[in-house]
Amino acid sequence: MAKKREDIHESGEDYLEAILMLQKKNGAARSVDVARHLNVSKPSVSRAMSVLEETGYVTVGETSFLQLTEKGKAKANDIYGRHILLTKFLMQITGVGEEQAEENACRIEHDIDADVKAGIEKWMEKNARS
Repeated sequence: MAKKREDIHESGEDYLEAILMLQKKNGAARSVDVARHLNVSKPSVSRAMSVLEETGYVTVGETSFLQLTEKGKAKANDIYGRHILLTKFLMQITGVGEEQAEENACRIEHDIDADVKAGIEKWMEKNARS
């Protein structure tokens, strides 16, 4: 049985993914943007950023802009990649719409291990729709 990732909690993954998505969309991410994006309170974001900063995933600048460290970028890209893969996979195998597939992908992305992800990637390559 493959080992589950344990270096960061699910909520931490959600915060990293949100920062990455906001940076891609807006060029930058602030705590207030993350709070809006995840529909959480600003104090919750502040607490999470403290933990993510202590563990080396983010830095918080004096201007309140959040920056992913190299470690944070790698983790956020991995999480976002799983999210995109699972969304496409769920849409293809179930026929559900993108919004429903995304909601489910958000829940699943935290629990799959590398072997399952690799299997889904292999299946998607083999069964790619044009």
